[in-house]
Amino acid sequence: MKRRRTEDGALETRLGHVFADRTHLERALTHITAATSKEGRLGSYQRLEYLGDRVLGLAIAAMLIEAYPKADEGELSRRLADLVRAETCAEIAEAMDVGPYLKLGAGEAGSGGRRKAAILSDVCEAVIGAVFLDAGYQPAADLVDRFWRERLLAPTRPLRDPKTELQEWAQGRGLPTPLYREIARTGPDHNPHFRVAVLVEGLDEAEGAGGSKRAAEQAAAETLIAREGLILKAGAHVRRA
Repeated sequence: MKRRRTEDGALETRLGHVFADRTHLERALTHITAATSKEGRLGSYQRLEYLGDRVLGLAIAAMLIEAYPKADEGELSRRLADLVRAETCAEIAEAMDVGPYLKLGAGEAGSGGRRKAAILSDVCEAVIGAVFLDAGYQPAADLVDRFWRERLLAPTRPLRDPKTELQEWAQGRGLPTPLYREIARTGPDHNPHFRVAVLVEGLDEAEGAGGSKRAAEQAAAETLIAREGLILKAGAHVRRA
């Protein structure tokens, strides 16, 4: 027990948070395969992952508003999507070095579960949720700031364009590819102006305008993304409540 508490202390030092109730941290590090049969899924990190996902989104959104005062909603949404995506969370979990502390079933541990991006991504969010439960929003936001600020100020990958974002969201939900239709074209041939609508199954149309058909399509996709609050997670977009 003493050794375990010492090990947890090393992790807490990296996280910048000492838990008042260490059961929160232990739960955040417990994969479903290591949960007791009595507790089942409730004994794993899944509920904390759900909570941490929401806290992460709010904390990042607030940081973006402060860091990019001239960015419009579309740009902020794209930056947010990149920062909360599964790949980013997995990389952050590696920076936290949570792998050695994970509680995994024998099969998962034997198949390299401590290095699996999907597990690391989930645990990253669960740790944020654990800090939130242990001490409230501000310590959780401080944790996010500690590990995300450098990426937020200097993205490690280019932001994807709205059409790509929307197509990935549709694919992630098993929906047909978004359809674009030209509503109007005005102006002379040397300086045209296009208005385009985008249609995604299950959602109301959104419109956009631009000096080319492609620009208008991008604007329409961006309008839909912003209106519906579509954010990338775990390789696909999910709609935020």
